[in-house]
Amino acid sequence: MPSTNGSRPVPAHEVVIVGAGLGGIGAGVALRRIGVEDFVIIDKWPRVGGTWLANTYPGVAVDVPSPVYNFSFQPRSRWSRFFAPGAELQRYAEEVVDRQGLRGKLRLGSGAVRGDFDEEHDLWRIRLEDGSEITARYVIGAVGGLEQPHNPEIPGFDDYTGKVMHSSRWDHDYDYGGKRVAVIGTGATALQLIPELAKDVSHLTVYQRRAIWIGPKVDFPMGPVANAMLNFAPLQRTVRFLGNVGVNAGLGAGLAISDYPRVTSLGMSVAENAMKAWLFTQVRDPELRSKLTPDYRFGCKRPSISNTYFKTFTRPHVELVTDAIEHFTPTGIVSADGREREFDMVVCATGFKVMEKGYTPPYPIYGRDGLELGEFWDAHRFQAYQGVSVPKFPNAFLIVGPYAFAPGSYIPLIESTSAHAARVIKEARRRGATRVEVRQEPHDRYFARMDERAKKTHLFTQGCITSNTYYINYQGDGAAFRPSTQLEMYWENRHFPLDDYRFTTASVRELQEATS
Repeated sequence: MPSTNGSRPVPAHEVVIVGAGLGGIGAGVALRRIGVEDFVIIDKWPRVGGTWLANTYPGVAVDVPSPVYNFSFQPRSRWSRFFAPGAELQRYAEEVVDRQGLRGKLRLGSGAVRGDFDEEHDLWRIRLEDGSEITARYVIGAVGGLEQPHNPEIPGFDDYTGKVMHSSRWDHDYDYGGKRVAVIGTGATALQLIPELAKDVSHLTVYQRRAIWIGPKVDFPMGPVANAMLNFAPLQRTVRFLGNVGVNAGLGAGLAISDYPRVTSLGMSVAENAMKAWLFTQVRDPELRSKLTPDYRFGCKRPSISNTYFKTFTRPHVELVTDAIEHFTPTGIVSADGREREFDMVVCATGFKVMEKGYTPPYPIYGRDGLELGEFWDAHRFQAYQGVSVPKFPNAFLIVGPYAFAPGSYIPLIESTSAHAARVIKEARRRGATRVEVRQEPHDRYFARMDERAKKTHLFTQGCITSNTYYINYQGDGAAFRPSTQLEMYWENRHFPLDDYRFTTASVRELQEATS
């Protein structure tokens, strides 16, 4: 329970950050930059790292160059590879926590299960898994977008008696060596996992609904010389800047230049032909190559890179199945051609629930007038000002909200939205306000601008809706991405008009109500 100051409760903390992944860590650093020290970072996991702690499947690695995938305030110059394995990213998260002095701010092993805004006292009440409650003036939601596993909704799934694993919940105690294994899914996770599984299993069957666009992976060990060069600060900053520009261009250029559809289409055609050429060098069998060629335009789904994925399917004990899955049996899977294949283990590389009802957010959050955030988004579409704030949810900020992420590295996103939240909190402190809430008009203006831009992109104009892309949610919106450059994302989150928010104080409101 919060303490009291006279008759008014005082929250236990000024800020609660929900999530101790890179997003929550970045938010903590942003708060310290404005002089906020009374904050706590909570998480359901026993250690920091978020995605990089949860995902430990064989072959997991970052798909953005390691010298780019680090915070501007704490670059890392020691990587084992140009594309580092996931364990190194988790260790990097630990390093940031220690160097930035955040270790004492952590409360791990008990995540949030509900949030309620106390309108009378202008504070948030966060209920935790262990049954306790924590209060704070402000809350920053740093639960990542790739958080809630999406298991396939296939008849008979619960009847299967073999081992089942989702790629994000890997059971390292299970020995799959010499066993018959199935993988459902061929997205960015699967293309890292499949070549590793193929090394040890007796037979590997991959069920593909849609092929993925893949290019070569320019990966190499980062030896002492390369790491020493990156340790030279001016070079490190230059590499990081140019790398972020390149990644943003590679992953998000088509979304950022939606007003130039001919240029976008030409760029996609060039990329498609280059990736088809890469596939040709890896797979000479025309029938197999045809199965591995996407039937949708480049950019509809997040493309990826690999030097081993395609060649894995040329191995005699690896089978690619493109017939749809009809149902599970107690011992295996039946595909649309009527054939049943039996397995010892089934791996679901089926992604996450992104911008879906009941999962974004992953627990109920109640703002003013009893409005629940998930229900609001379900009824009125996913929306948030700069991807950070939603009307009727005072003193609350998001790190990865709707229309927040300009595709590229996640690090610039984290630094941008963290800076946004910190800037608002700093202004509220300056004004002595106890409540801050984004105004409806600027919020609606931003939502309309993003929605209009998104609907002009190739996702909606060149057939991407049928590609089963997570960029488009169940409402038919592109809320998972921000159709802009990361430069615009960076600038607007740091220079928005502060008058886009309404700053008020509980005591002043009470006086106004008493005299009205």
